[in-house]
Amino acid sequence: MAKQTARPDGPEISVDGDWNALFIDGEWRSVEERERVAVENPATRETIAQVPLGEVEDIDDAYDAAVGAQQAWAETTPDERAKVVRTVAQLLETHAEEIREILAVEAGSAPPKLDIEHGGAVTFVHDAASFAFRMSGRHNQSKIPGKENIIQRDPAGVVGVISPWNVPLKLAIRAVAPAIALGNSVVLKPPTETPISGGLVIARLFEMAGLPDGVINVVPGHGTVAGDRTASHPDSDVVAFTGSTGAGRLVGENAVNHFALPALELGGNNPHVVLEDADLDAAVDAGTFGSFWHQGQVCISINRHLVHESLYDEYAERLANRAAELPIGDPTDEDTVIGPIINEEQRDEIVEYIEQTIDEGATLEAGGDYDDLFVEPTVLTGVENDMAAACNEHFGPVAPIIPFSTDEEAIEIANATEYGLAGSVHSADRGRARDVGDQIEVGMMHVNDQPVNAEPHTPFGGKKDSGMGRYNGDWIIDEFTEVKWTSVQRESRDYLF
Repeated sequence: MAKQTARPDGPEISVDGDWNALFIDGEWRSVEERERVAVENPATRETIAQVPLGEVEDIDDAYDAAVGAQQAWAETTPDERAKVVRTVAQLLETHAEEIREILAVEAGSAPPKLDIEHGGAVTFVHDAASFAFRMSGRHNQSKIPGKENIIQRDPAGVVGVISPWNVPLKLAIRAVAPAIALGNSVVLKPPTETPISGGLVIARLFEMAGLPDGVINVVPGHGTVAGDRTASHPDSDVVAFTGSTGAGRLVGENAVNHFALPALELGGNNPHVVLEDADLDAAVDAGTFGSFWHQGQVCISINRHLVHESLYDEYAERLANRAAELPIGDPTDEDTVIGPIINEEQRDEIVEYIEQTIDEGATLEAGGDYDDLFVEPTVLTGVENDMAAACNEHFGPVAPIIPFSTDEEAIEIANATEYGLAGSVHSADRGRARDVGDQIEVGMMHVNDQPVNAEPHTPFGGKKDSGMGRYNGDWIIDEFTEVKWTSVQRESRDYLF
């Protein structure tokens, strides 16, 4: 049975709460001998918390707890599991103000990003609660007289989750909540940049909801230590990872070495295709949002704007004007649209892509400069597909614009990348847009919209080097459960000898 009350000594849900602990087997462990990471507000550079960095032994303890708790949790009724997950959704709403503040000061999340991340997390967790009742099996006919074939779904076991810093709450909880609803236990390794909103807050919410000890365990740490051990731990049955393609390859290799299923949502180089008959106002609106939401720090943001040559100049001028008008500042200001980049390393990479692309012959139409971690929304014209800001996942507020002359050329340019995550196509002829979109090699395509979209009942994932498997809905149920065939011979059977 689930616990009735949360532990009184756990950290409160607040920026000022005491987050100086790991969460293992229902206990907040301070582990004083561990190295600490200073969690910084990227807008002000103030330290908001000190969080211990888990070592291999902490990950091992977390897996021991998860293994010990999983079977009893799987044997609870679907109603009990659904109730805990629904309670987490309600707690997300109850503590919305506090959680939004944590996301603002830890992850640099401006109000437009907060609305989508927090609201989406609530919606995803509510939907995940229904998964407890959706582990449906079936009966199949048999070619053997008197035989009954029963196909059932069981929890996979222990799900290791390695989550990213960019949309930390939503992208962690979209794996954690379904795993728990389906009867699995979880070891969550959140990122060092956002260990509170990406992990410790989630532990606290499930603790408050009455989840039994050991079903969720949260161990922040470096990817090369805690992350590698999470992916390679022999007790992992599924490893769910969201992050870069390079890191995802290593996670996938570590997982399959002990036959864990890797569920990998990786990088993207997403095209926004504007055909010559597109509604230019709508295409620019979508292009502005899709490039600059959360400073472009999202795998499904627009990485390349592919615009028909007849609209190219006007589109570029409009997009540059829109970019120049976007308010830049502290995410805690309600008028801010563009907040800070998460850290210097990420900022330097973005700025290098911009400068290199200009050196390669592109023209700067807007932005291009930065102040500390605040990078201006940047628009580049005269871009070719092999220039730095176009061929790389720049992961910043950068909009390279590439011209094309035919639909076939647009498709060729769009597909000339190792990635295949998401894309969008604009045209007054929706059938034509569908035809173009169908030929672009991505896992998610949006007609007359932009690629920053996710819904809890639709599959989320990519092709090629953008990963394997799908999140959300029935697709994540497939990832986090295993199928078992049981046959029952109800009549005597004649054998061949």
